[in-house]
Amino acid sequence: MKTQRPEQELTWSWGYRPRSALDRVKAMAPPPPLAPSTPLLHGEFGSYPDRGPRFALTLTPQALHIQRLRPKPEARPRGGLVLLTEVSGCCTLRSRSPLDSAAYFCVYTYPRGRRGARRRAARTFRADGAATYEENRAEAQRWATALTCLLRGLPLPGDGEITPDLLPRPPRLLLLVNPFGGRGLAWQWCKNHVLPMISEAGLSFNLIQTERQNHARELVQGLNLSEWDGIVTVSGDGLLYEVLNGLLQRPDWEEAVKTPVGILPCGSGNALAGAVNRHGGFEPALGIDLLLNCSLLLCRGGSHPLDLLSVTLASGSRCFSFLSVAWGFVSDVDIQSERFRALGSARFTLGTVLGLATLHTYRGRFSYLPATVEPASPAPAHGLPRAKSELTLAPAPAPPVAHSPLHRSVSDLPLPLPQPALTSPGSPEPLPILSLNGGGPELAGDWGGAGDAPLSPDPLLPSPPGTPKAAQLSPISEGASEMTASSGLPPPTPGAPVSISAGGPPDHLLPPLGTPLPPGWVTMEGDFVLILAILPSHLGADLVAAPHARFDDGLVHLCWVRSGISRAALLRMFLAMERGTHFSLGCPYLGYAAAHAFRLEPLTPRGVLTVDGEQVEYGPLQAQVHPGLGTLLTGPPGCPGREA
Repeated sequence: MKTQRPEQELTWSWGYRPRSALDRVKAMAPPPPLAPSTPLLHGEFGSYPDRGPRFALTLTPQALHIQRLRPKPEARPRGGLVLLTEVSGCCTLRSRSPLDSAAYFCVYTYPRGRRGARRRAARTFRADGAATYEENRAEAQRWATALTCLLRGLPLPGDGEITPDLLPRPPRLLLLVNPFGGRGLAWQWCKNHVLPMISEAGLSFNLIQTERQNHARELVQGLNLSEWDGIVTVSGDGLLYEVLNGLLQRPDWEEAVKTPVGILPCGSGNALAGAVNRHGGFEPALGIDLLLNCSLLLCRGGSHPLDLLSVTLASGSRCFSFLSVAWGFVSDVDIQSERFRALGSARFTLGTVLGLATLHTYRGRFSYLPATVEPASPAPAHGLPRAKSELTLAPAPAPPVAHSPLHRSVSDLPLPLPQPALTSPGSPEPLPILSLNGGGPELAGDWGGAGDAPLSPDPLLPSPPGTPKAAQLSPISEGASEMTASSGLPPPTPGAPVSISAGGPPDHLLPPLGTPLPPGWVTMEGDFVLILAILPSHLGADLVAAPHARFDDGLVHLCWVRSGISRAALLRMFLAMERGTHFSLGCPYLGYAAAHAFRLEPLTPRGVLTVDGEQVEYGPLQAQVHPGLGTLLTGPPGCPGREA
């Protein structure tokens, strides 16, 4: 999908593709938002599978309100408020009984339980106010269309008729799954959680399991990108690193890098997913809860410009980072904990304990080009270094081609085996297969009930010709043969050198390595425990290293810790980083600056340097921010740190 990047929070919504300059102007100037409580639709529905209860439904821009009318009205209905932030999608159904003139409207939700975890729930309502099926079907489709438009950020007509014609074709996603992600559970999590949710949302997709290191990089270099609205990695941060660098290695990198990319966290660190979760307004989460939050945001559509960092290594080669460059304690823990990968995210906890026990310091020279913003601390800066060589800066708070394909187009590859029907807990028997809104993969629903005729799909819109078929949920690979999660392929080799991107924009702020820096740069030399350069807010799913950072602020956020800090103080700093309050501890060894470029020259003969958690050659390096070079699928923005 090729789009412009206007200076706004959301650049596009699922299914909306600006075709002309006028379309792009309209996209940048959406109609004034409705008040959150403005009623858009109101109606009376029966229930399914129970026939007795009846409900009044009211749809507003932020929620679906459900009030029971019979047999006894509820003053405070349980489950009567369904927030759209918890809805993955909806569909319409019909009974297989020819005598049933009703139509059915089903909503898929993932509410938070008492303990905070999300659980899937489906509510099916019976549209039976008219005498004929055609009239009831039109009413059910009107509700499904309105709800889908709200979920995807599509405008509803002010006084016009709400019909399925308002919905564009289903968005087309390429999912790349690393079956060895996290503790080797990525494929299982993908089948059990990701695929059902995006199917409920009506998204069209194909799925590939990566088979080796740099497989994703090679794959995206040969794709026909015009077939896809986004590339989504289902793994940790490493797979997205391969995708972005693969896009920037293409001859048409200037257009290729605009392809929206997304991440669904099934790895160990999941730093970018933690930032996406925060941007969406969800509470901090880990594991399955973080995956469900990010999947909900993906279902909603919406993207954001993404800053990328070009990193020039000692050999003169260059790679691109979306996350961080680290030296010292952070990179040591990252690489040394590789042997504990089977522990999942707990590997970093164990690695931190071991790193504290054998704490090292490294001598180096660190230079940076300060950002042109007013000096300010990212939090109350009690005791932060104020020397000229250690200015503490922070950004302002965030405002509310022809190519040789590697193989055949993925959408032409067969999907060999049908996925067994997915059933919800407590279903008495296998449930009927549903094709959601006529555009997505097949999925079983929650509509079975003793004595009731089963419901069958009633698509809102047929799939347009040429839509990639993804009716089965089986993985596909280059050989078009199924590869199971137990294929026995080895995981990536820890410490293997990172492949390098040859394309990408020039680094106009950086002189060649080894040459003097221009005026305006700040330089400091000494012994460091760690130096960290980070783009987004999170260093891990539960580590907020740069609380003020935004995806497109055009800044790299530099943090360093000088030697002399005690192990206890360093531990307190990382514990405070879970809440993003480490800058308010008053630690005199901690420094921070916001910059556009930096140079790091290690003066210690041995050490570990990492880019996005991957080890690179040890030696001098320098980097520059390229604002908004990429596009990240983030979903709609929310209020950080608070559920909507």
